Amino acid sequence: MACIHLHPRSLSDIAHSIAIVANNAQASALFSAPKDPQRIPPDMLPVFRGLRSRICQRLLCLGTKSNVGQVPRRAVAMAYRFMIATAFVLLMPFTVQAADELPKEAVLPMGLAGKAIQASLDACDKGGYRVTVSVVDRAGVLRAMARADGAGPHTVDSSRKKAYTAVSFRRPTTELAELINKVPTLQALREMNDEVLMLGGGLPIEIGGEIVGGIGVGGAPGAHLDDVCAQAGLDAIGAVPKVPATK
Repeated sequence: MACIHLHPRSLSDIAHSIAIVANNAQASALFSAPKDPQRIPPDMLPVFRGLRSRICQRLLCLGTKSNVGQVPRRAVAMAYRFMIATAFVLLMPFTVQAADELPKEAVLPMGLAGKAIQASLDACDKGGYRVTVSVVDRAGVLRAMARADGAGPHTVDSSRKKAYTAVSFRRPTTELAELINKVPTLQALREMNDEVLMLGGGLPIEIGGEIVGGIGVGGAPGAHLDDVCAQAGLDAIGAVPKVPATK
């Protein structure tokens, strides 16, 4: 096909570059050279079918005129680049449309994680409790942690595991602990993996209707006190309350 040989870089190479950027299979089909020049892939969208036909027609025309001396070869090269750039711009809306179809999820910002941790530490400090507070993201991965002066070393793991358990099961850990005590067949949940800890003090962080993370507190003298401190963290960032307010 004449339009394939007008430049050292072939149309197939150009298509490959555009396909990498656009991530669109139609881009590759747009510029590739089929064995039968008259045959266009049946699944090609109308906009690509028309664009392919017009580009090849223009380049073929310019190549013919260049061979007979009617058009300078430099003009052919410039026209070639212009047509490729135009095709790329026309492909961009389809790239954006594909990106819009990807699922989106809310992420707990580091600033909010730190704010929740500090509020929980302050609440426990008022009661004289030395605790560790951990915040994990929606995948259960540690986002931030702070250990108060004098807090036991075991509270580092317990607070993180409580936060992990809360976000994984999407429920407060106190509620989960009560549930498995009432329903013996659920005891196996304790052994699901080494990160699960069915002990009060872990709360899911729900903002805007989505569970975006979990907060865990460990070290207060009682799981119910850990819950109160964790709830203080939720209140500080405007998350949905998970512990009933005490009268």
